[in-house]
Amino acid sequence: MSVVPFVRPEAPIRPSQKSITLLGATGSIGTSTIDLLCAERDRFRIEAVTAQRNAQALAKVARNLNAKFAVVADPDRYRELNDALAGTGIEAAAGAQAIVEAAQRPADWVMASITGAAGLRPTLTAVERGATVALANKECLVCAGALFMKRAATTAATVLPVDSEHNAIFQALSAGRRDDVSRIVLTASGGPFRTASLAEMRAATVEQALAHPNWSMGAKVTIDSATMMNKGLELIEAHHLFGFGSEKIDIVVHPQSIVHGIVEYRDGSMIAQLGPPDMRVPIANCLAWPERMPGAARLDFKQMANLTFEPPDPVRFPALVLAREALVAQNGAPTVLNAANEVAVHAFIGGELGFAGIAALVEATMENAGKRGIMREPVDVDDAIAVDHSARALAQSLLPGIAGMTI
Repeated sequence: MSVVPFVRPEAPIRPSQKSITLLGATGSIGTSTIDLLCAERDRFRIEAVTAQRNAQALAKVARNLNAKFAVVADPDRYRELNDALAGTGIEAAAGAQAIVEAAQRPADWVMASITGAAGLRPTLTAVERGATVALANKECLVCAGALFMKRAATTAATVLPVDSEHNAIFQALSAGRRDDVSRIVLTASGGPFRTASLAEMRAATVEQALAHPNWSMGAKVTIDSATMMNKGLELIEAHHLFGFGSEKIDIVVHPQSIVHGIVEYRDGSMIAQLGPPDMRVPIANCLAWPERMPGAARLDFKQMANLTFEPPDPVRFPALVLAREALVAQNGAPTVLNAANEVAVHAFIGGELGFAGIAALVEATMENAGKRGIMREPVDVDDAIAVDHSARALAQSLLPGIAGMTI
């Protein structure tokens, strides 16, 4: 397994073209990846592209990239996709198994950006055939981190972190030996409610929660940023990616989103990675690794007045506390945490739950999951999905009671 090396290896001779598969091609990560691919078309060829249900957008991407295979997860959208690709020579398919087939196809490099637990099986499929996987799906490591990394080690797959914070740590770790690392520090923007009072947060609307000050992301990730659950999930991911315990992973709030991650070494040196709040920067790092490629964004130091850091507030952002507790507990607790959070965020966006109810529902689900015997460390992908489904059902059953207290 070549997973987050601590000493940068010699770059291999680059083949004439790197073959690419995009799992989740029409989302924000997929779109940013496509920008980079289109800028250097002669460097890459596209094996497969997938999307959840937007057949027209997927067909446009497939034609633009001259992909060989295009898959829409929603079976009801197959005819629409097939018709849109008629005469192009691009093979169309639909359904969950077809998404897995896309991951199985012989691409050198796979972008894993399918949102939610639905991304677990196809991403693990790519890992199991020994591909280089650029990991943008949090759930793979949150729901089944131990399983995922063990499979990667067995198949000698390369796992590259796409999240800006983990990619920053990945780069900063090349400055020294693992044994010399004192701690790693993930930075958080603080989201739209960084300075809001508890009362203001309890009354927050969906529109306010989606108004992220720095990043342009999908609705689910943006709401997670507002609760800071995204940073809690990244804490769990960092543990699995880099092999450090909870006590060696810190989180600081950095509103400017310029410093994305820091590694502190035992001699007191701190190595930080800086970049603009643009996902094309970490994607480019993964896409060209172990080389570098021209980026699409640059920092302008003349426009940077200051860089500030502050500790996160566990009272206003209880999701951070819940995530760290889940990481320490293990035994399926992160899987339950993630599943309950997805249910809670969906309910908030749909107007069924107040903003404060998101963390409240997650906490209640975790407490009840332990009592009902739902929590267990997944032994395979089916087991991880089973725990996820049980936790979702439990969260859904608890939703009315929590909603009544928070709306």
